[in-house]
Amino acid sequence: MSPTPAPSILLHARAAGVSLLIEVSDARLPVVHHWGGDLGTLTEADARDVILASAPVPANNNLDVTLLPSVLPEQWSGWLGRPGLRGSRGGRDFSSVFETEAVTLDGTAADGYVEAEAASLTVTARSAATNLTIEITVELTAQGIVRQRATLTNDGESYQLDDLVLTLPLPTLATDILDFAGHWGLERVPQRTNLAVGTHLRENRKGRTGADAAYLLHAGTPGFDFAGGEVYAVHTGFSGNHTHYAERLWTGAGVLGGGELLESGEVVLQTGEQYVSPWIYFSNAEGLDAVARRFHRFLRARPQHPTTVRPVTINTWEAVYFDHDFERLADLARRAAALGIERYVLDDGWFGSRRDDHSGLGDWVVSADVWPNGLAPLVDLVKGLGMQFGLWFEPEMVNPDSDVARAHPEWIIGASADRWPIAARHQQVIDLAIPEAYAHVRDQMLAVLAEVEIDYIKWDHNRDLVEAGNLLTGRPVVHEQTLAAYRLMDELKAAHPGLEIESCASGGGRVDLGVLERTDRVWVSDNIDPLDRQLMNRWTTQLIPAELMGTHVASGISHTTHRANTLEFRAASALFGHFGVEWDLAKATEQEITELSAWIQTHKELRGLLHGGDLVRIDLADPSWYVHGVVSEDQAHAVFSLALLASPIHSNGGAVRFAGLDPKRRYRVAPVFPSGEPEHLTPWAGGVVLTGAALIRSGLELPALPPSSAWIVRFDEVVEATN
Repeated sequence: MSPTPAPSILLHARAAGVSLLIEVSDARLPVVHHWGGDLGTLTEADARDVILASAPVPANNNLDVTLLPSVLPEQWSGWLGRPGLRGSRGGRDFSSVFETEAVTLDGTAADGYVEAEAASLTVTARSAATNLTIEITVELTAQGIVRQRATLTNDGESYQLDDLVLTLPLPTLATDILDFAGHWGLERVPQRTNLAVGTHLRENRKGRTGADAAYLLHAGTPGFDFAGGEVYAVHTGFSGNHTHYAERLWTGAGVLGGGELLESGEVVLQTGEQYVSPWIYFSNAEGLDAVARRFHRFLRARPQHPTTVRPVTINTWEAVYFDHDFERLADLARRAAALGIERYVLDDGWFGSRRDDHSGLGDWVVSADVWPNGLAPLVDLVKGLGMQFGLWFEPEMVNPDSDVARAHPEWIIGASADRWPIAARHQQVIDLAIPEAYAHVRDQMLAVLAEVEIDYIKWDHNRDLVEAGNLLTGRPVVHEQTLAAYRLMDELKAAHPGLEIESCASGGGRVDLGVLERTDRVWVSDNIDPLDRQLMNRWTTQLIPAELMGTHVASGISHTTHRANTLEFRAASALFGHFGVEWDLAKATEQEITELSAWIQTHKELRGLLHGGDLVRIDLADPSWYVHGVVSEDQAHAVFSLALLASPIHSNGGAVRFAGLDPKRRYRVAPVFPSGEPEHLTPWAGGVVLTGAALIRSGLELPALPPSSAWIVRFDEVVEATN
């Protein structure tokens, strides 16, 4: 009986200007021959010629056979860079040789040559050498995003998995690297470097995404910017420990990849057990804006993406902190409703003994001392004023001074039963991988949600995980802890359809596409000083669109930086996002209330555009100027921010040339002044009609602004009247 021939497929998938040419042959795992610009319609002969023309040439003193790495690079194939899979059985079975046994395309068995649009290719392969089975899905979405995920099954004795990363090829022209760093209060700070021979590796071990996360790792042609240059990007969609990397071998071959970062012994698969990797996302385009827009369109196309109007929000934290006095909070609610605010969020301090950050965390029971009648009186007031009600939780954390920690010290995450990890913010982490601990947190939260009608949870996570293990076994638990947090979010939403969740983690410490599979917005940063938020908002949009970003109008003097800023600059900086207020309105003057009301109304008028249009950021020679905006999908409307952050290089800013507009349309261009007309105006401030071509190629002269100020400018198509 002859052996069953190995499945073979050559797929050319095309979507949104991206081609993915991927081959499964000779029983190998999928090999990507091209990922990038659209190759146009190809016959099988055309596709074979593309492969032939780009095949690597053996060089002196290299291996006799030169093979391209698969999406899971294996050492047997001659790949001497970072392997896609690392693990062993006590040091044995360390080198896999996966042979593909089945291939499906969009769920149906497929072979031969296929020319398709957006498509999902799944291969199942087995490594007899290591007694492992792997299933890898490579998907090209309708928006031109490539994403991959793997499921590894152990068919033999106990197997310790140390690492599983998935990759796509990186051409030699990609020599510049852009990723991100940062810290609490200044998240997503861009940093650039050069990719030479070696590995640019970003590892996160904080147990959450991290304020200093790589976020997106880009590699591209030298000097790539918002508008131009060939750019390749990778994002690991996981909220625990994770990896991003770019690697170049001495041969010139390179890959871009990512995956979950596993501690030693964290995932040990017994016979029949599986490990499922997170999705790894890849985007390629000309310029950073085009890369970002692919992600935005992908997110907006998801069935769970928020489709209701994003309500203007007030959060009580910087207004009252832990001072939960009913009359004061009720007064804040009335003032907020009068301004047109649509969602009221009660922050930390409503539960247990939580009068400061030293105690009570983890006891999710309404404090009888502060709320003798429960939360219902405040909730009823807020609802009666026409607003939604939101509530703060930090489900993964506990204070040592709490009922739950005293009753169950064994539920604290740590490496050894005789000590707890170093405290951070006077708190430890509750081990949600313990079923009883998980049930305790879930049931307390469900009880609160059943008692009063809560529309929204601000879900916080205020410390990094240190020595993150089970106290009794000493084994690492970040993997299980992250999945348990996801499961808890899913359970709460299933029990309360329509409930929205915000991902907050000391501000912007948990922003990734894993948590965004089950949350409805992220808190960009605890720092809402508009000067810093201009930077953070600018780069947070590299992955997610404005409607998923919490952007609030701060107090006159920032609680984080102690810097004073005008209301106009605070509001203009918050406009491009999920707009809100973080301010004790009782301390605002009548003039400030009038001004804030005008900004709220302006946001409501523009939010359909802001939350559905295409991101545009303008490259300018003077870094003091930030110019960015949103253009409607049909290019008929746009709104831009012209922000001067510091004293400019030149006394006159010069002309800014816009992008994203239709050169054939005529636009009426006029600034919007919710705070009142400024003293110094440009000649075009009263409104001017220009063609898109003029705006793109000639531009607008920047206004004479003082540092830390901004203009909001609208662009609306002029439709000529017809007789």
